Amino acid sequence: MGPRSVAGALELLAPAEHPGLLPPAVAAALPEGARVCAIEEDVADTAALVEAAGVPLEGSANCVLVSGRRGGEERVAACVVLATTRADVNGAVKRALDVRKASFLPQERAVAESGMEFGGITPVGLPGGWRVLVDRAVAESPWVLIGSGVRRSKLVVRGADVASLPGAQVADIALRG
Repeated sequence: MGPRSVAGALELLAPAEHPGLLPPAVAAALPEGARVCAIEEDVADTAALVEAAGVPLEGSANCVLVSGRRGGEERVAACVVLATTRADVNGAVKRALDVRKASFLPQERAVAESGMEFGGITPVGLPGGWRVLVDRAVAESPWVLIGSGVRRSKLVVRGADVASLPGAQVADIALRG
């Protein structure tokens, strides 16, 4: 199964030929073979894109930013799960971060610290030192459609490449069912 399987009606583009579709930090960190797809900003949310472009929900992944504290130290992580699931923030994510309580980063802080647009946050090109918790189902997917750092495009990358990003750890972090 190739990248086309998760892109629906979206056109797969070579990132190097379309640099305006990606923030510089994301473009610099792209795994080999990644593709970018231009989209309208009003369909950047997964449900809207599934409807507008025939993107398969089971081939899409979402990235959320969370944080928690332990001993006065804040621990921030990106959590990547298939769009058919949700991150188990108060269970598996909390345990993976080894914190008492994990919470979503507030929108303003997520945007400011990631350097990405809300609704387009991606695990690719995050600040150095951030952990990336990748759900096992994402890591085992041949290809996934994920955010690109901006609302005007999406990335198509191998699940194994998401699991190989700097700071990545594969874990069962999704609530299923």
